[in-house]
Amino acid sequence: MALRHNVLLFLCILNPFADALYKQWIPDTNFENATNWDKGSVPCGNDQVVFLAQRKVSVYVETSHTLTGMSLPVDGQLILASGSGFSVREGGDPGCGSGVTAQFKDPESLKWFDPSLWLAATSIDDLHGGTYQFSVHEESVPCQFDDVVFREASSFRVDVSCDHDVLVKSVSVLGKKFTSSSEFSQYLSSDFGRLQFHGSSPVSVSGSSCADITGCICDNSKNRNEICANVKCDPLECKKPLHPVGHCCDVCGAVVDVRFSSNFNFESYRNRLLHLFLSLPKYKTVQMAMSKVSKEQRLLELIPFGSTQEIQVLLLDRETGQDAGNLAESLAREIVKDVHDHGSNIGITSADFQASSGASSSEMAGNSAGVVVGAVLGSLIALGGPLDRGYDNPMFDKPTMMPEVPGLYGTEMVNSVTLTHSGVHFVNPVYDETDFNA
Repeated sequence: MALRHNVLLFLCILNPFADALYKQWIPDTNFENATNWDKGSVPCGNDQVVFLAQRKVSVYVETSHTLTGMSLPVDGQLILASGSGFSVREGGDPGCGSGVTAQFKDPESLKWFDPSLWLAATSIDDLHGGTYQFSVHEESVPCQFDDVVFREASSFRVDVSCDHDVLVKSVSVLGKKFTSSSEFSQYLSSDFGRLQFHGSSPVSVSGSSCADITGCICDNSKNRNEICANVKCDPLECKKPLHPVGHCCDVCGAVVDVRFSSNFNFESYRNRLLHLFLSLPKYKTVQMAMSKVSKEQRLLELIPFGSTQEIQVLLLDRETGQDAGNLAESLAREIVKDVHDHGSNIGITSADFQASSGASSSEMAGNSAGVVVGAVLGSLIALGGPLDRGYDNPMFDKPTMMPEVPGLYGTEMVNSVTLTHSGVHFVNPVYDETDFNA
């Protein structure tokens, strides 16, 4: 265990402000990508290639191709990699069949704010290795401190349309990384940039990293309408679906809300959860999305009076039907217990959870409260007559002085207390009804 903690500490020292991700755009407009063609295959020697005349497109060509002909768009470009090109083979291509007219699909509808079109990772190596991060919908698209990556040997066309400017830390296109807004603006106005990016909102590059050790808010809530318009929510079967901050859909699972102090380290805590819990075989199917969020505060759950920042840990499992969310709830309980045992050492002041089963941290606190209330009632009943296990409390004359306030302790707790001439008997739902006097 000590070795594991040392590893986490080492990771924290290496990158104390790592609350940002690399977000990679998935689609491309590559000639060799079979999904970009209406026939589902890359054109060959006997095929005629057609690009829609009135559509703008930037197509990356990685290798050489033989075709019978090609119709180009009015405004478009072919980006030829070294050694690539096009030619016509006399007599056709015997291995290509009778030949078809292959049409390049229109990429105009691919949107920046579609969460399903991005991959997220904590490093470039993780992007290349396929180790991706799960995020709530608002954080699945690039946030203000994220590095945006378009694959080196590829081109694309993406619609960046919304009511606000789009701000990111950096953008990498065709192997070149842009870290200043002025430099990237020049690229956007070039022949390459205007065919790859289109829409009403320009992408701005700040070059700024998250400088808060406790984490930074994504700030994509202003783009929520554009993001959620591209999300289709699945039907749910759980008892009490949850609605996490930053997510477009209700979910079956669990949400842990963490309150923190100034010495809390966001990235160190994420690594702690990954190593202590998500690495266990029993939780291998659980997805975790950890975010710093702003939550509205309400007086008596009705009157808003400000907001506070918390860490939200969303947990989802792959169970379906009535079992959906059960594994996530189990993990949530372990995380809250870990905070109770070690929170003061890692900058966490408190944590609670809600589960789609209807369970929450309040039930755990309620069980402990039942023991206390049972003991207090036992003391009060001692005034009503001689009991085996009682003592006099001078503050009360008789047990009837305790007011019956509906809902004060909850009906379940009150009903679990039994008064007898021989003492006080209460039922704790955590344990079986066992006679400990035996």
